[in-house]
Parts: sequence; structure tokens; C-alpha cells
Amino acid sequence: MFDHNHTIYALSSGAVPAGVAVVRLSGPAVRDVANRMIGDVLTPRHAHLRPIRTRNGLILDSALVLFFPAPHSFTGEDVLELHLHGGRAVVEALYAELGSFPDLRQAMAGEFSRRAFENGKLDLVEIEGLADLIAAETEMQRRLAVEHSSGGLSAIYSSWAERLTRGRALIEAELDFPDEDDVPGSVSDQVWADMSRLAEEIEAHLGQSAQGEIIRDGFKIVIAGEPNAGKSSLMNALVRRDVAIVTEFAGTTRDVLSTDLNIDGFLVKLFDTAGLRETNEFVEREGIRRARIAIGEADLVLYLEDTSYQPEAATVPAGALCIGTKSDLPRKSAREYVLTVSTETGTGLDELRALISGQLRAKVNPQSMAIPTRARHTDSLSLCLDAVRSALTGVDHGLDVRAEELRVAADALGRVTGRVDVENLLDVIFGEFCIGK
Repeated sequence: MFDHNHTIYALSSGAVPAGVAVVRLSGPAVRDVANRMIGDVLTPRHAHLRPIRTRNGLILDSALVLFFPAPHSFTGEDVLELHLHGGRAVVEALYAELGSFPDLRQAMAGEFSRRAFENGKLDLVEIEGLADLIAAETEMQRRLAVEHSSGGLSAIYSSWAERLTRGRALIEAELDFPDEDDVPGSVSDQVWADMSRLAEEIEAHLGQSAQGEIIRDGFKIVIAGEPNAGKSSLMNALVRRDVAIVTEFAGTTRDVLSTDLNIDGFLVKLFDTAGLRETNEFVEREGIRRARIAIGEADLVLYLEDTSYQPEAATVPAGALCIGTKSDLPRKSAREYVLTVSTETGTGLDELRALISGQLRAKVNPQSMAIPTRARHTDSLSLCLDAVRSALTGVDHGLDVRAEELRVAADALGRVTGRVDVENLLDVIFGEFCIGK
């Protein structure tokens, strides 16, 4: 349970031991803690080198200290940062001293960000972007997370929310104050033209959600084929380390193996699967079942065939790229392949990486990083779009019903950022039309 009457503290840097350990405090008791453990008056947002003492005067460490007074801080509360030497004993001694203060406790997971949200410093999209930035492993993930954490995506949603609010305000003004000179007649006609454009914008935005999910969660590539087609060898060659066991015996791979690969700044999730064939062996049959599930969920399937023997009429999964393997051996297969490779000599591997890159960029080429990345986003945006469309097509319904659809749309949009604002509707009405003069 989050309690804002408490002042919280936590290690905000990496695990100790480390060169520097940053301990952050936030809450109403920050100034009292600073006075007792540091003593000097701290200039806001300036770094000070100060001894950190217990209340008995014992020096714990010498640290850089920064004070951020409310509301101009990450959480919107008074915040103190202590940049200590990163020894485990130093941090434990500081924790012991902080724990002796009344109403001070260690922060729970995500509590600093939770306070930032509740104090209006960040919305949910920005907080999710911050979490993604910390977890980013590739350049494209970093770019996407920076766009979200810095408010680029939230700005779009905020502008849409303002248009929905204005549309509702104009309709309600026409309904409630039809005789006022300051309310233009048939003002709702302006609303529906703008709502039609808004629906098109939301639809186009939702169309980019698959790209956002690929950038954030990874481009899923499944390596499939018959037993001994070289699937595990290819996986090891692409990631340049031994991930999968390779033997000359068929059916070595029984489960779906996964590893990550960075291609052109994109996260690629590579899956090695059991060889596809008919078998009565229970464990291998289960592995083949899982392989077919993975194939169905993949963004790209590489179907491998051994070119050193004449393959039977294998069924290549729809949309898969058929790749010939073991090209260093005498070729017996007459089949046409997109590419042939050899993991023994490295022939064709660079071309395969380029082929994967081309397939990836064909699916993911966003003009902007302000795109949805989570199912939570797309679910709420879809509800918003449905409500706007319902308002647009409900010409036989009364204006009050259509205005209610726009309210539903605004609420759905507000759930994306976590800020469902209904109170400013009256401000718009009376501010634009001078009602009640």
C-alpha cells in the first residue's frame, strides 16, 4: 500500500559494490533528514561535497549531495540524492541510519515513478517509456523509449483529447444555450468534420502498432525444417556462440530454443525448433507440436533444407523463406532456394543477415517513433476509435447521444495516459462562448 505520508529511500544506481552508489530520498521529511545528516543549507539543484553523519555525529561517508525542492523534482516532492562511495558497508550503514528516522522507509518497487504519476510529473505512457529506456538493449529500442519517456507520444494523445473535449463542448453549447448570440448556429457541423479527420488519424496510428511491438519486444524469427537440416548449426553461426546442441543424430532438438540477436539496431529473437517429421516418439512429437505453434507466431520463418541430398516434397510453411544449407557439400537437391549457406565455411551468412535485415525493414520502417507499443495502448485506442466512429455514423441519434459517444472516446483515450479529465469541459464552454455574461 502506497502511503505518501512516509518519506521513502532506495538505491537508484546499480547494485553494490560499485564505484558510486546513488541513494534517493523523496517525501515530506527530506529537509529534516538533510538538516540532521548534512547540516548545511543546500542550494537547490547544485552539487555539494559534504560529510554524511549519523545523528550522533559519526561520519558515514563523504558524498556529493543534491537537493530538489518540490514541486520541481522527479516525484514532485522534496527529493534528496546522496552520491556515495559504492561499498556495500557504506550503503548498509546509511540505510541503518535512515531507517532510524520516524516515517522513513525503503521504497517499494516503482514507488518513485508512482509518486511522479500521482503528482502529475509523468503520465503512464511516459512512465512506461522510462521503464523501457532502462531495459533497452538495442539502438531502436532506445530511440523508441526516449520518444515515449520524453512525452512525444503523450503530446499526440493530449492534442486528440483536446479536440474531443472541444467537440463535446461545442455540441453541448448548442444543446444547452441555443438562444445565446455567442454560440454560433449549427456549430456541431464543425465538430463532425474534425472528428472524421481524428478517426482517420487514430486509425493510421493504430496501423503502426505492430511496428512498435516489434521494435520493443523483438522481431521473431523461427528456424524450421526437417531433422538434420542444419537448424541448430545456423542458429549458433548467426549468434556466433554455441546456443544449441549439434550432433549428426536426427531429433536432437526437442524443445524450442531462443536467443537474442542485434541486427541494424533492432532486437531479433531467434528460435530453433524441433525437426518437422512424422514420429511416434512422445517427447519429439511434443517438440514438433511446439515448433508448429512457434511457426504460426513468427514474424519471419526460415525453412531450411539440406542441399546435399534430394529432398522429398516437403511442405514449406506459407510465407517462409526457403534456405539451402550445407552448400560446402556436393549438391543433390534440384530445388530453387532464396539463398544457400554453409555454417562450416561461412558462405552465405553475411547475405542471410542482409536478407533478414531487408525483411525486418520491410515490416518496420516508422516515420516517427511516436507509435503505440503495448496491447494496453491499442486496446484503449481501438475503443476510442469505435466510439468516435459511432458518433460519426449515428446521424439518426440525437446530439446528446452523439456527444455521449465522444465522452466515451475521451475516457478510452484518457486511460492510455492515465489522465481522464472531465472537469475542464465547463471551462471550454464558458471560456469560448462567454455564456452568462
